[in-house]
Amino acid sequence: MNDNLCLLELKKVSKTYGGQVPTPVLFDIDLTVAPGEFVAVVGQSGSGKTTLLNMIGLLDVPTAGEILICGRNAAMLCDDELAKLRREYIGFVFQLFYLLPEFTALENAMIPCMIGQCGDPGGTRDRVVELLDKVGLGDRLHYRPSQLSGGQQQRVALVRALANNPTLVLADEPTGTLDSRSGSAVFNIMRDLSRSMGKSFLMVTHDEHFAAQADRVVHIVDGRIVEK
Repeated sequence: MNDNLCLLELKKVSKTYGGQVPTPVLFDIDLTVAPGEFVAVVGQSGSGKTTLLNMIGLLDVPTAGEILICGRNAAMLCDDELAKLRREYIGFVFQLFYLLPEFTALENAMIPCMIGQCGDPGGTRDRVVELLDKVGLGDRLHYRPSQLSGGQQQRVALVRALANNPTLVLADEPTGTLDSRSGSAVFNIMRDLSRSMGKSFLMVTHDEHFAAQADRVVHIVDGRIVEK
């Protein structure tokens, strides 16, 4: 892939956790993601998928190698610059929803904007409301998590990930706790939003059916990317 087309690029990234007995988790990972690309990462439990996602999300640092986001080398940035890069370019969707029970769907979805103090509050609110409507929650704006199904809560979490208008969304087993119908609905919404909004998605999943619908599938076995 042409470097100019890379939103995300990993060069020979490895990760070893310390302690008396060092534990290597990832080995020489080379990976690129283009703008608007939907990539699925597939591997067994313990293969290093979540560690990989945490490093891409700038929540952890590699032992070796480079991570570049929009051409910026994460290793060259201070903590404040990393936080700004994470806030402006990356959104997160987790297996668990992590919604605040006392907040409404709209309030939960707007949390990144409140933290990041995004531009015009009114314009930001309108954009988040529009996103909630796109994912089928236009009539649930003022419902609290306890009043929503699991699939609806994950849709709120997805909108929360998109609230700051990031370029890249990292999704760690986003359908893992949902039944097949709700999981399919959430996956289809992510795929549609990727296409309509031009967002890049990097999704970790155990589900080969969902992975097969991605633009590209990356297989990890024992901490290494393998060709399939």
